[in-house]
Parts: sequence; structure tokens; C-alpha cells
Amino acid sequence: MLKILFSPSEGKRSGGSEERGDLLGAVDARDSILQAYNNILLSKDEAAIKSLFGMKKFSDAQPYIADIFDSPLMAAIERYSGVAYEYLEYESLPEDAKEYLKKNTIIFSNLYGPLYGGDPIANYKVKQGNSIAEIVPEKFYKERFTYQLDLLLAKEEILDLRAGYYEKFYKLTKPYTTLKFLKNGKSVSHWAKAYRGIVLREIAKHQIDSLEAFMALEIEGLTVHEIKTTKNKREIVYNIID
Repeated sequence: MLKILFSPSEGKRSGGSEERGDLLGAVDARDSILQAYNNILLSKDEAAIKSLFGMKKFSDAQPYIADIFDSPLMAAIERYSGVAYEYLEYESLPEDAKEYLKKNTIIFSNLYGPLYGGDPIANYKVKQGNSIAEIVPEKFYKERFTYQLDLLLAKEEILDLRAGYYEKFYKLTKPYTTLKFLKNGKSVSHWAKAYRGIVLREIAKHQIDSLEAFMALEIEGLTVHEIKTTKNKREIVYNIID
């Protein structure tokens, strides 16, 4: 089966009505980092909260200040609302495509670490690159989840659509495929995010179960420019066409 590694986003949807359930990995694997995050939120220390969130105004932080263990939950694939997720348009997908994303997407959260798309999570805010108290999220999750992810993905094919930063959480050692998007011969950040969402949407709609099937998938607005292989990484370079 094909598993897709994906990034989170700064933007998130509030609310949620999912029931509490197990997350990817060991039951207690996240306890210390979630507790450290919660302690900061409930401390009423405005400077610490603004620093964690990466905000200048405390008023902007208010929507995120709640006990994370007693907050409404939403599937991770639905929680995020950044550019890639806008172009994914999850809500408009048929039910079988939604289920596909919940089971076959692994999202790397700055707070929760690796998650299945269907894992229920609270609304939260952690500026990318920030520590949570004394805990450095990417180091924390790399140490605790690398072995579990290696086992989980051992027999799967991997399409890595993460932004480069999230490779710090988990480094692939088995063969995998990644994508690069060029517009007029240049890499453009906004369109890279958008097309990651578009690609994920098309994969889900067509229930793609292998890299061979993915390579045969035609995606509107994209043409293959070249394919490069370096060690265990195969990179498909697309041209974005108007």
C-alpha cells in the first residue's frame, strides 16, 4: 500500500466533535510533551504563551488557550487549514476518498508528532521551530518514533510530500519518492504547497495504492520535467503549466 507523509499547517480549524481515541504509536509516547504544552497554556504567563505561539499580541493567542486534554477534537486531516489543505478541499471529497486520507496519510505535527490523518487532535498553536518548555519537538519525536515508523512503513511504498523541515522528525532510510514543482523553471513556495494539496486530493480520489499507479496518474496543470534518483530518494520534478 502507498503511505503519504505530509506537513501540518499554521492555520487550523477550531471546534470538533470527534471522540477521544488512540493516536499513532504507543499510548503514552506523547504524555510529557503534551503535559508541558498544557502547563504553559494554563500558567497564565503571557510572555511564555506568546513566545510558544510566535505571537506579538496576547489577544491573538486567546482562541488557543484551553486545556488540551479537555478540548474538542477533530481528525488531523480536517484540523489543518493552510494552503495545502485549502487545495486538498477535504470537505468536498467523496466518503471513500476521506477514509483513504484518514488511513494512509501521516501528518507530522509540531505538537503531536506523527499522526494518521484520522487521528483526533485538539486545536493548538506551536510556532514551527519553537521548543515546548525544555522539549525540542523534532528531537523528541525522532528519538521516540523512528523505530515505530520504521516498523510501520517497512512493507509500504512511500510518497514523501513533507516540507523539508519535517524531515527532522523522521528520516527515511528505505526507498521513497518525493516531488518538486517548478514554475518558469523556478521553485515557488506557495505553489509547492498548493500542488502538494492538489496531488494528495487526486491520490485520494483515485484510491492510489502504489507508486506505479501514482506515476500513471495524470494531474491537471502538471507535466513531468525529469526524474532524479539519489541513493534511496527518487525525485519527480514537475513543471506547473498555465
